[in-house]
Amino acid sequence: MPLKGTIKINSELCKECLLCTVACKKENLEPADELNSKGFHPIILKADADCNGCALCATICPDIAIEVYRE
Repeated sequence: MPLKGTIKINSELCKECLLCTVACKKENLEPADELNSKGFHPIILKADADCNGCALCATICPDIAIEVYRE
């Protein structure tokens, strides 16, 4: 049975460095249309995301803006 996961992104901590989008092997992340209070487009999980909870995105995030949850 494949792993299933999801992530929670603190949009106020995100500086839109895009490192997590490169780290995600499943291409589940993208910048939001809206800006956060610092003027960045925070990263969001795509609506059709197939996250396996690998945590590569959270590991590479320099601002510790991503939390990973696994089932």
